[in-house]
Amino acid sequence: MVLTQKQQGNLIMLLTMTIFGLNIPINKYLYSEGLISPFGMTASRMTFAAIAFWVTSLFTLREKVAKKDLLILLLGGICGMVLNQGCFAYGLKQTSSVDASIITTSGPLFAMIIAAIILKEPITFKKVGGVIVGGCGAIILVYTAQQANLSHGGSLIGNLSVMTAQFFYAFYLVITRPLSQKYSTITMMKWMFLFASLATLPIFGKDMIQAPLFHQKDIIPFLLIGFTLFGATFLTYMMIPLAQRRIQPTTISMYNNLQPLIATIVAVVAMGEKFTFERFIAAIFIFGGVYLVTTSKSKADMEAEKTKIKP
Repeated sequence: MVLTQKQQGNLIMLLTMTIFGLNIPINKYLYSEGLISPFGMTASRMTFAAIAFWVTSLFTLREKVAKKDLLILLLGGICGMVLNQGCFAYGLKQTSSVDASIITTSGPLFAMIIAAIILKEPITFKKVGGVIVGGCGAIILVYTAQQANLSHGGSLIGNLSVMTAQFFYAFYLVITRPLSQKYSTITMMKWMFLFASLATLPIFGKDMIQAPLFHQKDIIPFLLIGFTLFGATFLTYMMIPLAQRRIQPTTISMYNNLQPLIATIVAVVAMGEKFTFERFIAAIFIFGGVYLVTTSKSKADMEAEKTKIKP
């Protein structure tokens, strides 16, 4: 059976978000054990990916990138890699895996708003309803974490940091989508991670080099960070542009709702975290908002309907 472009994009994001979901409790473990700091992890991911993509590019067709597109790749590298990964890593250390994974489902809400501004995607009543419902869920989650005084592992600053990471990720998806139609994945990623590593190393390079993880002999931490570097960085960011060519940014962000499912199961079963009633209510609100946003009509859908109406 031959898959359509949309089906291919959906399968790609299914695999991508499964890896991201597994990466949340893995990183939480490394931070909680003091093996590496969030900033050291960010520098490690940016450096590894930059080297990996540039080495890979030596075995692929070389593409010349226009100067104006390099500026977009620079912005994409800063927003989609440095700020997204940095804010998420910092927030994950401060909050629980469950809270972090639930907040990641706010991505489609941000993507919808940014796509409407930049790509002129229509904002329907259904989308607005989704933003309100999803926003209420995020507010409930952040507020209850503050009121609980971290009794369940949540943190106001941590939750806000994770939410900020989702905003930058959504912005990255929208601004780089046109380039995904022009350049190969390797070309896009090698430039964005190069810019990201150049911005990260001068500030956080020391955190990476001095991380206890790289100065111990236990094999398990190396396997865990190996999963983060190769799986949740190199492999996932290679697949995202492939999905961008096939489906819309809001649809791509929709797959964030797999992260809480995967990360929460791992955190609750393997790490002993609690899934409280407040988190359950917040999840319902956020999932409801995501559903409303992702099932509303896109610009392409409306244009297709107009074409069908014409005699």
